[in-house]
Amino acid sequence: MGRHRLSLPAALVLVGLAAGVATLVLRPRSGLIEPDVIDKTAYFSAQEIERAEAFRGPQRVLGVAGLLVSGGTLALVVLRPPRRLRRALERSTRRPLLGGAAVGAGVSLVLTAVALPLDAVSHERAVDVGLSTQEWGFWLTDLAKASAIGALFAAGGAAGAVALARRFPRHWWAPGALAITAVSIAFVFVAPLVLDPIFNRFTPLPAGELRSDVLTLAERSGVEVGEVYRMDASRRTTAVNAYVGGLGASKRVVLYDTLLDDLEPAQVRSVVAHELAHQRYGDLPKGILWLAIVTVPAAYLAQRLTERLAPSGAIGSPAMLPALALAVALVSFAVGSAGNVLSRQVEARADAFALDLTRDPAAFIGLERGLATRNVSDPDPPRVLHLLFGTHPTTLERIGYGEAWRARGGS
Repeated sequence: MGRHRLSLPAALVLVGLAAGVATLVLRPRSGLIEPDVIDKTAYFSAQEIERAEAFRGPQRVLGVAGLLVSGGTLALVVLRPPRRLRRALERSTRRPLLGGAAVGAGVSLVLTAVALPLDAVSHERAVDVGLSTQEWGFWLTDLAKASAIGALFAAGGAAGAVALARRFPRHWWAPGALAITAVSIAFVFVAPLVLDPIFNRFTPLPAGELRSDVLTLAERSGVEVGEVYRMDASRRTTAVNAYVGGLGASKRVVLYDTLLDDLEPAQVRSVVAHELAHQRYGDLPKGILWLAIVTVPAAYLAQRLTERLAPSGAIGSPAMLPALALAVALVSFAVGSAGNVLSRQVEARADAFALDLTRDPAAFIGLERGLATRNVSDPDPPRVLHLLFGTHPTTLERIGYGEAWRARGGS
């Protein structure tokens, strides 16, 4: 990609090929279960289905509207920038790196602001249905923290982009791809230690039957579990969840206190076994590898889009940043949808692993049903939206895994 540059369509095809190849290479090759076909009325009452659809349908509309508002705002700023903005961008060129940081932070805060009304409606609906426990003051405090952190990262990223474009005016995508990968690795390592405690309290799971169960499951699965933490999620939500995070010394399994306090022990074991699967198969490092593979052509496509959208002569100055933000948003959406394909396969394998490890399909099925009802989740969401945005199998698919495992007797 030196003197002979790829066209935009060719660059887009290259990104798609990279995402496809990375997914094929890193996808689970074994350990999956073909789910039974499930009738949702056999597991959920008409009232539960109606409640989930009544809540999640409008929430999905709000989510898509938020994407359109944010994308439309960026497009307006790039294609029809207000006069004051043009003047501000011109002034920022006097000190490119500082100006770039200011523009990056400003873009981040503007996007937060334009989405705020929709986010507020979404929060109010979550409170009304009993999913959120946050008062408005608490919610706004969280929003302020997240906005400040987002603006700080955007400022650093914008200043870095300007610096790279000034140093490598034709090929800034290449060091940019390396920087994105390096920052992603650092973020995964640092986030549990620095960022997560800003929002929640984490305490090691105390000695007792549950901790013994966790250690026993870890030993049986051959996993070095790291630390297991209890998170005070109930301050914000009644939802139950768990996740794995961190790398190396920061590796951990995090369990919501709502999960530990309200679920049956057998169901908690199913959750823990699922999370152990992610560590057993190295899913988080593989996810970073997938990102590293796809980021190279994605960064090239982002540069080509930025060059097409930015004002003449803007590359290497803060004036390029609104166009870069729009380009990154478009590329990230496409890449993210492709990445969700791999994510769903990885989560399906973790479900199968949990069933094999616990050998308790009744607890697994009860867990999935309970997660859906408690989290007010649609057990069978619209297929197109699930393909675009879904990171996990649907609830019906996961129940289908449990029923298929039970039907074959765990063999």
